[in-house]
Amino acid sequence: MTMFIALDVSLEKTAICIMSADGSIAAEVTAASEPEAIAAEFVRHGAAGPDALVGLEAGPLSEWIARGLADLGASVTLMETRQIRAALSSMVVKSDRNDARGMAHLLRMGWFRPVHLKSMDAREQRALLSARTTLARRLKDIENSVRGLLRGFGLKLGAVGRRRWEDRVRDVVSGHPTLSAILEPLVAARTALLEQLGRLDERLLAVAREDPVCRLLMTAPGVGAVVALTFRAAVDDPARFRSSKAIGPCFGLTPRRYQSGETDRSLGISKAGDAAVRQALFTAAHVIMNSIRRGFALKNWAHTVAARAGVKRAKVALARRLGVILHRMWVDGTVFRYA
Repeated sequence: MTMFIALDVSLEKTAICIMSADGSIAAEVTAASEPEAIAAEFVRHGAAGPDALVGLEAGPLSEWIARGLADLGASVTLMETRQIRAALSSMVVKSDRNDARGMAHLLRMGWFRPVHLKSMDAREQRALLSARTTLARRLKDIENSVRGLLRGFGLKLGAVGRRRWEDRVRDVVSGHPTLSAILEPLVAARTALLEQLGRLDERLLAVAREDPVCRLLMTAPGVGAVVALTFRAAVDDPARFRSSKAIGPCFGLTPRRYQSGETDRSLGISKAGDAAVRQALFTAAHVIMNSIRRGFALKNWAHTVAARAGVKRAKVALARRLGVILHRMWVDGTVFRYA
């Protein structure tokens, strides 16, 4: 008999709902958020085996649990977060138990969108990218904070390069000993962040150079190590897309649509999926249109779209087309051709 098992995962505890094919509840229990503890509950309630389908909402901890349950022989699927939350939002009483029950019904009816479970290599690459992004944001926060503090005293840094930033700050506050003592810890923190960011950049470049897929993707214009590794980590397995054109909808680069009765409107892009990939492809599109002097078919097409629909829409369209091209290059194993 087919059993449907939904897991509502939190940091310490996981709510488990075991449901039969007719919708009746076989068991509702909680377990520690560990694959072994959760699998033990399956066995205890007779729900272990090939006929049981386990579903849980996608997330970093959920990926780890799903991978552990799969290693223990369970059939596991990750469920798309936005769809699950929208379906469960109508519940009057929200609790972990009710969420698990609602997810079990969705799992039984098949009303969910499966999410790809990333490989360990892709998860490690994504961790490297996330750590780099965190340091870059904190670095920018400190620089903006220093500029804001100086502005309150009528002092301005102006345009200054990264290497001369510290010297410029010290020059500006040289006549203000109290302000200098206040800002010195921020300057020191920025120096430490900059050093560690450099180490992550070196690591990222080394990973991109050693990875044959990243080297292939970097033959495309506007695609550097960060863009290539971001795309590679998010796609992970190119065979999971039946068509390269599916890249656009997967990463939220296609327009939404609202149709009801006589109303039929095309809206902005959906912004679904991985925002980091969307940002990386948009950055590459910006580089192609603004920084690469060489003319080629892809760039010329983007400028034609810009003349008709505006620069921003052209960059979004170019980002979508670039994602399709990168996926096809990966599948075919061919370098970018400047046609």
